[in-house]
Amino acid sequence: MSSSTTVRTARRRRTLRMAAAALTAAAGLTLTACSGSDATGVRPADHTDTEASAESSGAGSSTGAQGSDAQAGPGAKADSKADSKADSKAGAAAKQSGSGGAANGAGAGSGVQRCHTSGLKASFATGGDAVPDSNAGGSTTTSIVLTNKGSSTCKIGGFPGVDLKSENGGERWSLARSSKKFSSITLKPGDSTDFTINLALTKEEKGFYQPAFAVVTPPNETTALTLKWPWGTLVDQRSATHPATFVNPIG
Repeated sequence: MSSSTTVRTARRRRTLRMAAAALTAAAGLTLTACSGSDATGVRPADHTDTEASAESSGAGSSTGAQGSDAQAGPGAKADSKADSKADSKAGAAAKQSGSGGAANGAGAGSGVQRCHTSGLKASFATGGDAVPDSNAGGSTTTSIVLTNKGSSTCKIGGFPGVDLKSENGGERWSLARSSKKFSSITLKPGDSTDFTINLALTKEEKGFYQPAFAVVTPPNETTALTLKWPWGTLVDQRSATHPATFVNPIG
């Protein structure tokens, strides 16, 4: 090979090396520019600041999560409506159960009913010491017995109403009540209780009152039981403030 040919070949190789070096440098500049872009923290356009705020704030994150559930699609909406209906039905059922429970509780707690006039029988106690002493004046008593003639247990307590009536019914005496305390008594079918009436008997021919009937109204009732009066005359104190003839409570 001649010397001139050798020189041209060397020049070509140097030129190629320089071109390759230039291409390498250009590629390095391009990579440096890309690396610098990532270092600045620039985010792609489809990642908005909304995501960043959601990540930095707990409240925003919670709100976003609820919003996502609400907008997750038709299935999520249907589930939400179904849950809402189920909750409403459950609440209604609870209310009905509560009201039913209250009604049942009231029925169960009512217990034994009071004694009604239609289920009672009344009579004067007339045996032995039950007969009032006609010589005792105002310190004697008589007893009226009340018997449960019904088929169920009942309760009775308080003051009965007692009116004395004359033979023709024209003169009526509503007896006063004492200040004694009382309590309820339970009467099973066939059981009896009584109450006493303080009497001011008299043998005088003036100022007396002769009853023919005793009209007894059980406590809290409006219907009465009528008994024939078996004893003598009473001192007429129908207009007295503190008569010696008065009614005591049952039991």
